[in-house]
Amino acid sequence: MFDFPRLLSLSLVLAGLVSAKEPFKPNLGPDLPRITVTCGDVTLLLRQATQWTPGRIDFRGKAMTTESSAYGTVFSFPDVGFIGTAHLENEPEKLQSLDFFLDDKRIAAPAAELKGGTFRLERKSRIRAFDLSNVTEIKDHRLYETTTVHTAEAVPLKLVYHFMHAWRPTVSAFLAGSDSLPDHTISGPLRDDAEVARKFYINERVDWMAVYEPQSGQFAVSRLLQSPELGGQIATIWNVPGTYRKFYLKCFSSATVPAGFTGTWRMVTAFGTSPPETWEAQARALAAKLQNQK
Repeated sequence: MFDFPRLLSLSLVLAGLVSAKEPFKPNLGPDLPRITVTCGDVTLLLRQATQWTPGRIDFRGKAMTTESSAYGTVFSFPDVGFIGTAHLENEPEKLQSLDFFLDDKRIAAPAAELKGGTFRLERKSRIRAFDLSNVTEIKDHRLYETTTVHTAEAVPLKLVYHFMHAWRPTVSAFLAGSDSLPDHTISGPLRDDAEVARKFYINERVDWMAVYEPQSGQFAVSRLLQSPELGGQIATIWNVPGTYRKFYLKCFSSATVPAGFTGTWRMVTAFGTSPPETWEAQARALAAKLQNQK
């Protein structure tokens, strides 16, 4: 006689084993699930599952961003959708090389925790017709990100996002400005109300943007240091209550990247501490200070 309940239980266990997926591992990199790098006041989490792109940014031991998102650069193609960083739903980004440097010394086998004065990750990959180079650096208590894109052939895109930063869902306000209009800023609260859920803010070209996180009493300022003329870039923050207030630099929206294109975008992100009443003034001052950073 068959023991049906036992047979059913065994079948469910086997089905679960078959359906359970191994965590994604990229084609290159150390055999570690994550690497945490601390230099001065900044801590950066790098994740194997997101192909060694940033996974969280901390300042003075307090998280400014959430791990529940993708960071770095991602392309959206008309025929397939997103490819790049943590977007694995279509096809994985193919890594070409990874080089880790701590205090200007290359580390052949990074440990799970790295601490030093400076850090640099040089990452090269291929996404369809694009050669992509990402350099992530921590120095002087700041985060520097450089992205270079090259293609030998013309490629139509829905869009490309650079420097995705998934700020914590507790971030309560934003501020942005342009150097050509120093007395004019775009600002506002970031709330959880239903009428502003999934709303996009800023939505124009700016030179810098900032956010305030009230639980830590800390703010962050991101300034674009370099960008190509081509691409029609705009800055935007996507307000997704309970998940993140996510920053994107959006380029090539419903446009074709021309054959032979090479473009470099570079951004610095710095941090500060302030009560809510004065954070905007301090953020403006920091944005001005970052203007001539290298």
